[in-house]
Amino acid sequence: MISVNYHDDLKEVQSDGALSWLLSDKVQTAPFDRLEWWSLLAQHCALKPLLVVARDSSDTVVLPLAGGGVHLTQLSNWYTFRFRPILSPGADSAALLLAMADSLAGRTSRITLHGLPEADADLIARSFRSDGWIALCAQCDVNHVLALEGRDFEAFLAGRPGRLRTTLKRKSGKVRTQVLPYFDDALWSAYEDIYAESWKPEEGSPAFLRAFARAEGAAGRLRLAVANDLDGRAVAAQMWTVEGGTAFIHKLAHRESAKALSPGSVLSAALFRHVIDVDKVDMVDFGTGDDAYKRDWMEQVRPRCRLDLIRPRSPRNWPILIRHAAASLAARAKRG
Repeated sequence: MISVNYHDDLKEVQSDGALSWLLSDKVQTAPFDRLEWWSLLAQHCALKPLLVVARDSSDTVVLPLAGGGVHLTQLSNWYTFRFRPILSPGADSAALLLAMADSLAGRTSRITLHGLPEADADLIARSFRSDGWIALCAQCDVNHVLALEGRDFEAFLAGRPGRLRTTLKRKSGKVRTQVLPYFDDALWSAYEDIYAESWKPEEGSPAFLRAFARAEGAAGRLRLAVANDLDGRAVAAQMWTVEGGTAFIHKLAHRESAKALSPGSVLSAALFRHVIDVDKVDMVDFGTGDDAYKRDWMEQVRPRCRLDLIRPRSPRNWPILIRHAAASLAARAKRG
């Protein structure tokens, strides 16, 4: 017997021992899959959580959604590298997701999920189609990663583009780098100051990022780094986390006024050296976005998908389906 429950109060989930354990760092080895991450999103990023939980006597599937009413979305935002359903080990995911799809049909008429790995998008799509939903899937982003396959830092560096290796050789003596495995208020203030003078857009939620960095520092997973010029001025800063054999590159910035020193590249090299030779990670994950500089460091590109789950009998969805059909016909005509 499968039950489906909805939780819009995450404190309620914390009181459920089995569920909070599944969504904790005892089981999940990426921050985006944990209750703590979703709680920070709800607290600092104006997201309204709705955790959908399907359970039988031994297995659980959690789909972290947001919003309310006729259109739900994923519980994530620009800080989230990827979104996926959370499965208990060995769960019969197809049966649980089918029960979830049937229950959600009585609650909403459309669900839009961004940032899904292909396998997860396919799993959800198949289950929801079995319950009469229309599932429209398309690539929406990419994820750059590095699989080290036993290489140390020097072996990894030898495989980088010649232009990058030359830059590091010429510029490494012009800045001094430091990598801290804990949260430091002064260094974080320097990061925020650097970010404000960088090429990047305004930070979406500084409070979220600070709270996350502080929590990861307390857990021993934070790698907070700074590069100072020879006058002692902080000119670049980065925030990474490390767990489960993976280093996640969350934030990086350098002052535009210090661009000639290439402080971002030099600091990245220091962090790669640290996570590879000290933390002994197997994988480095550079998140989403197809920025050119990521290709200098990463070696694989994985697609991220958008999945639109639609109830076809809802009139409010007909314009969406008509537009999709027209676009499909136009694409076929172009190919043919």
